[in-house]
Amino acid sequence: MEQRRTSVEERNACWVCFATEEDDRDVSWVRPCRCKGTTKWVHQSCLQRWIDEKQKGNSTTKVVCPQCNAEYLIIFPKLGPVVYIMDIADKIIYKTCPFVAGGIFIGSVYWTAVTYGAVTVMQVLGHKEGLNVMERADPLFLLIGLPTIPVMLILGKMVRWEDYVLRLWRKHSAKLPLLHYLFPDELSRYTRVPAETVPLSDPISATRVLCGALVLPTIATIVGKLMFGSVQSNFQRTLLGGIAFIAIKGVLKIYYRQQQYHRQANRVVLDFPDDITTGTDNSTQTAPTS
Repeated sequence: MEQRRTSVEERNACWVCFATEEDDRDVSWVRPCRCKGTTKWVHQSCLQRWIDEKQKGNSTTKVVCPQCNAEYLIIFPKLGPVVYIMDIADKIIYKTCPFVAGGIFIGSVYWTAVTYGAVTVMQVLGHKEGLNVMERADPLFLLIGLPTIPVMLILGKMVRWEDYVLRLWRKHSAKLPLLHYLFPDELSRYTRVPAETVPLSDPISATRVLCGALVLPTIATIVGKLMFGSVQSNFQRTLLGGIAFIAIKGVLKIYYRQQQYHRQANRVVLDFPDDITTGTDNSTQTAPTS
């Protein structure tokens, strides 16, 4: 709706394109907020384009005035009955799809965990014995128990028992003569105490924990067959293989981290060599003689 002004001082001026009513008398004007003065009036078409930029394709997004923060009152033409029903259906689908997708994702993760748990049982107990155990078990127990296998493996992998051993090592190493003999350089006085890193803060380290936890039953089975082949029971052999693997890996990891700690504690920052700058200055200032 076109608004007519009666005086030059109160003539319309669009705050988007800065045009006045004298530039185009057929354009529609609107006063959409509480602003006064030069930001009171705006072209309907200019404001529509500005609202489109703010909504970015989502017509339900609320738009407010950048000056007075008043919300623009936007109305749409009435819909027909068919379009109205379709619009309601579209809104319902739009709101329920995230929940449906989340349910599908959680269900996929759950059944993946069930499958992984069943494979792990057959791997640890043996194929035939594992199938017999699961066939005799209550289905409800399997639906609850099998998904907890990967969860418990991940939680167990997150237990950082090496940190406690390292603390004891660094605290009581001076009192143990055997460590003096095995690691003489380790027990030297540190020049400083280095900062400890937090491995799980790195996303790559988190995925490493996940992969290490899920592959542990396979490694335990392989180590059990290599180191404890004389044991007849598949479960005992796999259990001993897992314990041996965790122990050997833990000892190597503790030794590696202690060596890194020692290197960090005794690092030294060197003086900047003056001959580099002197040589550079001489090379730039000295000219060849003929």
